[in-house]
Amino acid sequence: MSISTQGGEQHRPNVVKVGGKPGAKPGTKAPAGAKTPPKGPKGKPITPIKVNQGRNWGPIALFTAVGLLAAGIIGYGAWQAFKPPFDWEGAAKTIPGIVDFRETNAADLTRTHAYGTQTYKQSPPVGGNHNEVWQQCMGNVYDAPIPNEHAVHALEHGAVWVAYRSDLPAGEVDKLRAKVAGKEYMLMSPIEKLDKPISLQAWGFQLKLDNADDKRIDDFITDLRVNATQEPGAVCSGGNTATGTTPLTQEQVQAMMQGGTNG
Repeated sequence: MSISTQGGEQHRPNVVKVGGKPGAKPGTKAPAGAKTPPKGPKGKPITPIKVNQGRNWGPIALFTAVGLLAAGIIGYGAWQAFKPPFDWEGAAKTIPGIVDFRETNAADLTRTHAYGTQTYKQSPPVGGNHNEVWQQCMGNVYDAPIPNEHAVHALEHGAVWVAYRSDLPAGEVDKLRAKVAGKEYMLMSPIEKLDKPISLQAWGFQLKLDNADDKRIDDFITDLRVNATQEPGAVCSGGNTATGTTPLTQEQVQAMMQGGTNG
């Protein structure tokens, strides 16, 4: 069937294919199976947005954490193996008020075993000749004075001797007791007419204080306990546990040794 138009000449209307490939000439067909892209405003095709698949961060985080942990363990082990030894002497000398008699009175710090009462230039003594038996220093808290000759031997073993004036208030004594009782290489006792309320002794070192709340007490104990020993490995068990200012006689010491009570 023909279509007549005004002017008499026959014309076949143009056919426009919808959904053709963008850029194709009008009237051409899109390839088989091709999808028609969606159109946005004004009929322009919308460019598809490519979405990248995200990474699986779980295993990555796990491996990273394990690696950091391993590195930390290795690093700590290396530090432990090569770290410098604790400089206890240097630390002790930084305590305000401490006296190092090893530098000022080294000749007084003799170590000969002797019987009978000994004379010391420091009060309380910090070293010198002493009884063959040490004063037991397993955290012993003595409620009466002890013989200097036995206490000095305990210092030789590495003990810290906390001495206090006999008239020190009970509350102050209790605070000192809490720092000493039951702690190995520690002992504590009162002293008549002490020039300061509290005096701390280690072999060759001394620190005198006014009250039991002084932080320097803990510093002294931390730096010098065991470290100031003149006989590494010497024990604090056994020894003399009697109070009084008179040291044991040679006969008493021999009896103790025969009875196995000297440790």
